[in-house]
This record gives sequence, C-alpha cells and structure tokens, in this order.
Amino acid sequence: MSSLTSQMKAALASREDRVIRRSLPNPAESQLVDFNSNDYLSLSQYPPLRSHFISKLQSAPNILGSGGSRLLVNGRAHTDLETRLAQFFNAPSALLFNSGLDANFGFFSCVPQLGDIVVSDEYIHASVHDGVRASRVRGSHRTFNHNSIPALREVLEKIISESREVEVGRYSVFVAVESLYSMDGTFSPLMEIVELVEELFPKGNGYVVVDEAHSTGIYGPQGRGIVVLLGLENRVLARLHTFGKALAGSGAVIVTNSLLRDYMINYARTLIYTTSLSYANVIAVDCSFDMLDNGVAKTLATKVLNLSTYFVATLQSQLASIPCSILSLLPHLKQQAEPQSLSHYATLPSPIIAILTAYPRPLSAFLYSRGMNARPITWPTVPKGKDRVRVCLHAGNTWAEVDGLVEAIMEWAGEMLAQRQKRREEEGRAVIESKL
Repeated sequence: MSSLTSQMKAALASREDRVIRRSLPNPAESQLVDFNSNDYLSLSQYPPLRSHFISKLQSAPNILGSGGSRLLVNGRAHTDLETRLAQFFNAPSALLFNSGLDANFGFFSCVPQLGDIVVSDEYIHASVHDGVRASRVRGSHRTFNHNSIPALREVLEKIISESREVEVGRYSVFVAVESLYSMDGTFSPLMEIVELVEELFPKGNGYVVVDEAHSTGIYGPQGRGIVVLLGLENRVLARLHTFGKALAGSGAVIVTNSLLRDYMINYARTLIYTTSLSYANVIAVDCSFDMLDNGVAKTLATKVLNLSTYFVATLQSQLASIPCSILSLLPHLKQQAEPQSLSHYATLPSPIIAILTAYPRPLSAFLYSRGMNARPITWPTVPKGKDRVRVCLHAGNTWAEVDGLVEAIMEWAGEMLAQRQKRREEEGRAVIESKL
C-alpha cells in the first residue's frame, strides 16, 4: 500500500470513528418529502417556470456551452443578464460567477489589499475563509461572535487602536456578513452593522460586504434581499446573490460599483480561469427573474414564510415536556414576527429551522423511515455541541406535510424520552441490587 493510499484511508477511518464522515446522498431521497434542499420557493418543480424556460430556449440564438472564459467569449446573454441584475438590485454594475463559492472566493482573494483587514461573523460561509486565505491579507482575518454588535465593535476598535494606518484611512477594513445564515436561520443586524462601520471609519475606509445567498428571492421588494429591504444599497460595498437556491438556477452575481467590477475582471481568478456559465444556465436564471418581476415569487415566498411560522409555533407548543438535550429550538424562534414586518425584520420567519439535538443522525433516520428528508448537521459544519437536524421548508410543501413532520419529530422525541427513563430505572435497580 502506498503512503498516499494509507494516509487517505487513515483520514477517512478517523472521520468514520468520530461519526463525521461525509457521503453523497442516495438519489432515491428525491422521492421523500423534501425538508432538506435550498429550493425554498419550489421553483425547480414549478410548471409555469419550466414552460417559460423551454419557450425561451426555443427562441434563443445560443443555448449550448459558452465557448470559454468571459475574457475569451463574452456572450450577449451574459452581458444582458448582468445589465438586468444591476438594475434589479439597484446597483451600478454586476458581474456573473459560476457559483456563490466562486464569487466569494474571487472577491476576497483579490479585493482586500496588502495591509487591509477582513473581519467576519464567526458563522460566515467557508468560501469567505478560503478566499481570505488565498489573498494578500491571509494573516489579518478576525472574527466576531455571531450577530453580536458589541463583539463587532470590540474587534473593530481594537484594530483601529493597533493600526495607525487604519485609523488615518491608509488601510481598509472589510466586514463580511450574511443577511440570512444557512445553519441557524438567523438574520444579520445589517442596519446596526452598517451604522457601526460608518461611525468607526469616518474616512470611508470601512466596507460592509453582504452575502444574500439565502435571502434572494424571498425577502425585500420582489425578492431583492434584505439590503434593499432596508434601503442600504448605497451603504454597502458589494452584495452576493446566488441563483442555485430559491431561484432554481445555477451561478451567482456580485453587484457593486463599476471600479470594483473592472478590478475583479482583471484579478479574480475564479472568473478569469474558468469557462463561464452556459447559455442555457443564463437563460434559466433570466426566466427565474421573470418570476420575481411578475409577482409569482412573492406569492410563493409568502407561502413558505407562513408555513415556517406555523411549523415553529406548532412544534414549540409541544416541546414543554421534552428535555432540551433531546430536542430544542434556537431562542430567536420564540420571537418571530409576522412575515412582512419591516421594523422587526431580524425576527421574520425563515424557511431554515434548526432543531437542536444531541442525536441528529437517529432523528434524521427516523424521519427518513417516515418518508421525510431532513439532514443531520454536525461538527465541523457547525460548532461542537450545536448538532442539529436542519429543516428547510418550501413553498411546495403542504400543510399536511408540515403537520406530519411535527408529529414524526414528537413521536421520536417521545421514544427517546421513554428509552432514557427506562435506562434510569434499570440503573437504579442495579444500584439497589449491588447494595443488597
């Protein structure tokens, strides 16, 4: 056995022993009730969108491939979509990438300059970490406690006190956050973050970068996201919107100013050295944005947010008798607002609901046996001690399916509670017998 083979086998065995080894899902899971995918608006299964896409394909001059990198072949469909997205998201310009990972990696690997510092929420997506590690500021990455304004202030004030160059505006600080976090379903306090950055960096060398991957299509006017919902378009440096989640497409876009777009065209390796999205991909995305423009997405978004409110309220009402170690919900879910409340956007319902449990795999397996797909999420994807089954709701889910999900979760919790009680009784008898 070669050294490489033995090392890889040992690494996989170690993950197997720690119950964190990953594997691809069984394709048969597509037959289960979907409480797992990011297809929040169920557009991938929406017949009018399918018909609309096929119609546009039939009339499009190009549908196969793209011919190469954007620097070699700049298709009309790609430039037209970028123009449309810049206007839609109220931004000066837009630049397409092949995925959200490519967009984040491309941005953070090239935009921060030597001497600059990146500060991110501790729950920021792995692609931001990867981009920073590949950048010229790889040793200057700080994090702050999730969604904590006091923690962010402490980090930023420490940076300013330690760096005269930052204080006088010679070096820049980039604050990277997500508008909606994919593991907890929590919203970033964007308004407070922007105000804090503007307060601490009066020379304009503080920049906020927002990943809107999980809010695109669901929140804000016509699904434009939380930044537009709050009117912060001109106060953040860049926004990332992806197409592969609620929009049932592929790829991503960064909307920003024209200088930064031009800079990324010259320096973002994930744009320069890859074949661009195929024409068919671009046409599909364009069709999804038609659904946002014509109001279809808003109707679907309202449906999924109402389902979320119902699911959380129904489950919460039945958890009083279940120990938190077996099953619990995150604290923010006790404070959900009505689906369209702007003033309390941070407590809006989210299609992402984390069910915390010390037994994520048994719960997921139980749901699977009942014909439902909700995946276990464990370390290293989430912090140790924060294991969960993540439920993602969709506009295509029915009220009966949600009721069935609650019933199955509570049935499993009841069985776990009974098993725990039985073990305690057996242990108690064993103690008594040992003393006789």
